[in-house]
Amino acid sequence: MDEDHARALVQAERQRVARLLGETVSAGREDRAAASETGEIADPAERLTAEEVDDAVADSLRERLAALDRAERRIEDGTYGLSVRSGLPIPDARLEADPAAELTVEEAAGG
Repeated sequence: MDEDHARALVQAERQRVARLLGETVSAGREDRAAASETGEIADPAERLTAEEVDDAVADSLRERLAALDRAERRIEDGTYGLSVRSGLPIPDARLEADPAAELTVEEAAGG
């Protein structure tokens, strides 16, 4: 895959993930604020679950950003598009679908 195209894919994915992370963190703040409001009696478990989901999604998005950081480092050192495990080429179609892919489909599936 062309290095410029790889950079563009990684950057576009980074922007998408960063936007989602911002939205998720904001939703988490709103859920926490709602949980601390007094007023009508609500199920505290429901609010706790919403906060836990927000936190889990935010953690997942942060992990995705870290994977994109690693992808950018691989672009810089010329190893982007190669499996970090085996060194085998990762097909361009997989990289188009997941610019942060670190393994071939077979390796990711446990093969």
